[in-house]
Amino acid sequence: MLNGEYRPAPVIVDISKDAAIERMIEARVAIRAENEAIRWRFRLILIETIMLASLVLLAGLLLHQPAAMVVRGSIIVGLGCLASGTMLVGLSGVTSRLLSAWQRWRQS
Repeated sequence: MLNGEYRPAPVIVDISKDAAIERMIEARVAIRAENEAIRWRFRLILIETIMLASLVLLAGLLLHQPAAMVVRGSIIVGLGCLASGTMLVGLSGVTSRLLSAWQRWRQS
């Protein structure tokens, strides 16, 4: 007891000797890291899409182009950027899985 607060002693569990538990923890951490990486990739794609579309919109308006044409161009650029970024993330994931499968096949 310190200053009227009760602090229980920490429980120390030695799990470093159990290989099955370590493999399970590593697998869960890898899955979680992969999911976070995918989320961050999509966030970056969305940020890039918004930036490029807004830059096209701003440039068109500053150059005194017709508003309808500028908005249409901005939407097309945004959709193209979103589609290409999503396709890039998907293809990189497929390539990564194929390379992993190929390495497992070569090792066996």
